[in-house]
Amino acid sequence: MRYSYATHLECSVGHDRYDIRKLQGLSAAGKPLLARYDLEALRREVRREEIARRPPNLWRWHELLPLEDPARIVSLGEVETPLIALSHSPRPAGFRPPMVKDEARLPTGSFKARGLAVAVSMAKALGARRLAIPTNGNAGAAMAAYAARAGLEAFCFCPDDTPEINLSEIALQGAAVWRVNGLINDCARLVESGKAKFGWFDMSTLKEPYRIEGKKTMGLELAAQTDWQLPDVVFYPTGGGTGLIGMWKAWAELTALGWISPPLPRLVAVQATGCAPIVRAFESGARAATAWENARTIAAGIRVPAALGDFLILEALRESGGFALAVSDSAIEAARQQVGLRDGLLLSPEGAATYAAYLEAAAGGRLRASDHVVLFNCASGLKYPMPAVTARMDVRAPFAAGISLPSPGS
Repeated sequence: MRYSYATHLECSVGHDRYDIRKLQGLSAAGKPLLARYDLEALRREVRREEIARRPPNLWRWHELLPLEDPARIVSLGEVETPLIALSHSPRPAGFRPPMVKDEARLPTGSFKARGLAVAVSMAKALGARRLAIPTNGNAGAAMAAYAARAGLEAFCFCPDDTPEINLSEIALQGAAVWRVNGLINDCARLVESGKAKFGWFDMSTLKEPYRIEGKKTMGLELAAQTDWQLPDVVFYPTGGGTGLIGMWKAWAELTALGWISPPLPRLVAVQATGCAPIVRAFESGARAATAWENARTIAAGIRVPAALGDFLILEALRESGGFALAVSDSAIEAARQQVGLRDGLLLSPEGAATYAAYLEAAAGGRLRASDHVVLFNCASGLKYPMPAVTARMDVRAPFAAGISLPSPGS
């Protein structure tokens, strides 16, 4: 039995085939390449129950991942992330509590670990020695960590206002990192312009084929965690959209294998009102998005003015019967505070955006009370600014006048 059933890469537009055993970037048409698998053979030779019995980690899905040799895996312990019910956070009367898939439990504290674990493993296996990435923070941190683990050089280009913790973790993991006076699309141009001069391999979102394969494991896990009965609606924070595209790809593969059956979840792309190119394109009926001018939001991970895979995101939304929704920064911050206060879960701003979008969609009649809803928290809330604590207590005069404490039982 094969370790991987991957056969080739395919242009996402022209369907031309490319060699999966060579380093590849974009297709000749300048579009993302997608990994394809021998699903007929896999269906004959592997049962879903066998995968379900394996240790719950990313690599349990190796038949549906591109790496051919398990000895080439670069891993930092990619666990299966839990589903946590928001039982106490506000929701409309009669609605089921939404579930949060908490990607903060992964190495480097974000879902970027999934894509970069697979992408770095493949890059090393196929001969890359230097890797470069434009990043709003978490992708760079993940690439730096896996590159260090693999013994590869890493170069990260970050917008000026990237969270300090991200910049520090990238540097501590040995990557060269620069603050750039621009947005992530400006950082991407720097990576592109340096390829010939510095000989690095471009690990940008969808400019290489394997981050999407790592990210699709979110959809594979969801299927196994729900006993192969997927949720009704999935809210996903959408910048470059790799995970949203990847999950839709994963469910198509599982359907072809006969491991799940339609209907598939409705996908909801969540963006911020200060940067919502996918929402604008979806609502206008466009097949591709136009670049967003003057992008601004506290949710840095979804501040992507132009996504290379915009057409794939829009296809997935429409094919799934889903939609796109933008929420304000104030709604994001309120959602983050509510979930922390009521359910003890520290969401990233991007994760909080999905809860804010859920509340708006429910109030607007876009969800049914009976819907099983999953929200994605893409990173640890510990990576982002939190409220300052200013209250002090003197051990020589504890509980002095003016100190307010709740009464017992309150």
